Amino acid sequence: MALSLKKHEMPVQDPKVRAHNFSEVALGYDEETAVAEAERCLHCKVPQCRKGCPVSIDIPTFIAKIKERDFDGAIATIKESNALPAICGRVCPQENQCEKHCILAKRGEAVAIGRLERFAADRQLAGEEDIQPVSRAADAQKVAIIGAGPSGLSCAGDLAKKGYDVTIFEALHKAGGVLSYGIPEFRLPKDTVVKKEIENIQKLGVKIEVDSVIGRLYTVDELMQEEGFDAVFIGTGAGLPRFQGIPGENFNGVYSANEFLTRCNLMKAYKFPEYATPIRVGKRVAVVGGGNVAMDAARTALRLGAEKVTIVYRRSAAEIPARAEEVGHAREEGIEFQLLTNPVEVLGDENGWVKGLKCIRMELGEPDASGRRRPLPVEGSEFELPMDTVIIAIGTGPNPIIAHTTKGLETTKRGNIMADEETGMTSKEGVFAGGDIVTGAATVILAMGAGRKAAAAIDAYLKSKRS
Repeated sequence: MALSLKKHEMPVQDPKVRAHNFSEVALGYDEETAVAEAERCLHCKVPQCRKGCPVSIDIPTFIAKIKERDFDGAIATIKESNALPAICGRVCPQENQCEKHCILAKRGEAVAIGRLERFAADRQLAGEEDIQPVSRAADAQKVAIIGAGPSGLSCAGDLAKKGYDVTIFEALHKAGGVLSYGIPEFRLPKDTVVKKEIENIQKLGVKIEVDSVIGRLYTVDELMQEEGFDAVFIGTGAGLPRFQGIPGENFNGVYSANEFLTRCNLMKAYKFPEYATPIRVGKRVAVVGGGNVAMDAARTALRLGAEKVTIVYRRSAAEIPARAEEVGHAREEGIEFQLLTNPVEVLGDENGWVKGLKCIRMELGEPDASGRRRPLPVEGSEFELPMDTVIIAIGTGPNPIIAHTTKGLETTKRGNIMADEETGMTSKEGVFAGGDIVTGAATVILAMGAGRKAAAAIDAYLKSKRS
């Protein structure tokens, strides 16, 4: 049989139906499709796909096991490197990582590595997984993890497997970080995926303390000097929203994407009044930005009842940083795109509520530091869009609470913690950091990779302290 140069399609909900519900859009491969997709793998002598995986999954081996229908072996292989495979199979930008390096991609479409990872993980999550706590010595060294997001969970899982006594301190009332508050239910189901993946890490012996704001409850120094922790990993992410600084951003009806998505995802506003979290959408919604968070906010607004949702982005379609799949899903669902457009003012009524967005047309000039062509305003091209709600999705920064309460912890001008790229080691002995708090807002899998590197470095550091 000839080798197919196209990957097997992912079955999805019909766009007209899914635009009005919060059920998962992508439905996953069945067994026969997964095996057929695995058979597309060339099993290269020098597999290039592994180069693109931030957590170094043995991709050829797990795909070979799916091909052989050894599904338990496939997920066991994945979990040697990845503590959250059902999550990564859904939200990783595989097209820019492992699949980008697939040899098949030179002639056609890469093997659907992410979809196969999701298949293997979902199959295991659907059953009862027997995970036993890792035995540890009575005098096991203690590690504190600050933040139960992707980097913290990944670091905690690896350290628990090495026999450390690990406690995660999470500021919110639920673990998961951006997995719980940021990524919508229709992309990443909370109860059937996120909750189960976190429970699997807890089964290893990891303790999670929620509603625990480090910098208020304890400082980093108090954790080490008074609470007996031998090392600390900071994985607090980048949850502080950024705004444009244009007039009118204080009108009622202007949200940061962070607040909008947190209200909906973590606080279940989409189930109001079953959950007592109100959220106002109105008929016309503008989302400013072009990343995955902007797509998430726009598609969430649509599902909350908005009649017209518009993405306002200052560059062209070619420069949109969101995943092509997410942009495609948004377009299918009827989201409109106002490209080469930049807001200059939020317009309000006499009662202080949003009534519109004043914008200016843009044109692209020479490339800037990001390598993308710089957007420049077209003089005299201002126009107005009538709006009820404006959601700002132009990025986030680090919360300064840890840095402000920890002496000797060096940060950048933007407030990110300075840490060694390979080890996560900071300027303060015994304190490590990784993920968005170091890099700025990035991807789930890059944060997990940083957590894994830090776990290895913490292990080496604590062993050297004992010897």
